[in-house]
Amino acid sequence: MVGTMTSGTDTAQPSHSPAAGASILGGPAPAFLTQRPRWTPVDAPGLPPGRLEHAEIEAPLDYAHPDGPRITLALSRIRATGGPGRRRGILLSLNGGPGGDNGIGRALPARLAAATPLGEAYDLIGFDPRGTGGSTRLEGEDSPVTVPFDSRPPDEVFDALAADMREREEGCRRAGGALRPHVSTRNNARDMDLIRAVLGERRLSFVGWAYGTLLGAVYGTMFPERLDRSVLDSSVHPDWDWRAQFRSQAEATRENVDAWAEWTGERPSAFALGADAAGVIASVERTAAALGALTGGRALRTSFDMVVGTLAADRSRWDKLAELVAALLAAAGSDDAPRAGELLAGQAEWRPGRPAGTRREAVLEAVTSETDWPSDPALYHAGMRDFRERCPYGLGVMRAQPWVGTFRTFTPPEPPTRVRGGGFPPGLVVQADGDPLDHHEGGRAMARRLGHRLVRITDSGAHEVYALGGNAAVDALVNRYLLDGELPSGAETRVPGVPRPAVPTG
Repeated sequence: MVGTMTSGTDTAQPSHSPAAGASILGGPAPAFLTQRPRWTPVDAPGLPPGRLEHAEIEAPLDYAHPDGPRITLALSRIRATGGPGRRRGILLSLNGGPGGDNGIGRALPARLAAATPLGEAYDLIGFDPRGTGGSTRLEGEDSPVTVPFDSRPPDEVFDALAADMREREEGCRRAGGALRPHVSTRNNARDMDLIRAVLGERRLSFVGWAYGTLLGAVYGTMFPERLDRSVLDSSVHPDWDWRAQFRSQAEATRENVDAWAEWTGERPSAFALGADAAGVIASVERTAAALGALTGGRALRTSFDMVVGTLAADRSRWDKLAELVAALLAAAGSDDAPRAGELLAGQAEWRPGRPAGTRREAVLEAVTSETDWPSDPALYHAGMRDFRERCPYGLGVMRAQPWVGTFRTFTPPEPPTRVRGGGFPPGLVVQADGDPLDHHEGGRAMARRLGHRLVRITDSGAHEVYALGGNAAVDALVNRYLLDGELPSGAETRVPGVPRPAVPTG
């Protein structure tokens, strides 16, 4: 470990003693603890000139060998405006990821400053986690694929899909080098604590969305006495490995589709897709089959499956989804592939990553390989057949396919952290009950585990809600807690999501 940062080493029983919290700032400090960031003003839309600042610090590649190679961490800061009597400390934040999928790293403080009053009481600190953005970058080779993208792949391509994923892992190995084994949630938590120490703070507050919820929970487990107030929004399940987390996305999407089908089935005169949920799903499946029979049908059907899963999450667009299914069924029935393509164009976007020449950022592959994946192909084949039938919507079958972790080419230096509560104050978990990316059970489980209060957005497929989703009631609850320390009185507080369309039943 690095110097005296020993409280982050024990995955089973992290220290909760005050001495462990103080030790990183006491005694002879290793060189990286005495760093003083050089803050440089940068322009940001909506902020006064010079309000946003950037800096870089160094961190150990491997905290077990602090005298070895170092990496760079890119930071941002917006100083608190409330003055010494109002300033509470620093607030770190992280959304998206791990390592991409719309994570915005050190740009997040500017978003928070624009959307919340947190900048009155906190220095808002952003960072690009190791491997991402302006920090030392972890790359993977762009690997070729031999199997066309298909939301309902036939059995005969299963082995080829696995071979493609094996090659993707090999490309990550070749490009990732010595950095890859050390891009992990535990090291991200250690980096957060290094940022805290370098900034001269005894504690930090944290807001995390999606992968950031796991990071925040792991930080609290590893460094409990150094965590002040915390908000975890759209939560990873504390007991699921990454394979279970992936699979839960397909199940969550199917739950949204079923809820939409029930609503649509109650309005047969408006949409003519069926008189109950089963009838509506049958219409969806007829549409998928008819699209698949057209010229270019595989791509059309795949786009359709994705759109059904995406729009089903947004309650405010349920009428649009029903109208789209009806229009696509008519177009496919008329053998009008161009019209079907026009209807599907622009409805949803698949984000496979951000290529950079022949390489791309590969943090997602590294972090999701920190838990073990089974190697038996039969397990994946069974899951793919199941999801192909039950959960094709939102590209659910991809959540059952082999992943790079199936063919992992490195041994993680340490086991993942078992998330636990205690030793840090109760906070908030924010969770929509129809979140398609982080299943609602994860939020409930995280709140129970940590002793946090749960803010549940009901009848909602929202993901990343606080400050990013436009829900004023959620924003008010979270701001009241972060600024004044006021938690909701009950274990669970329910807040409505966006209303469903005003279409009469019958």
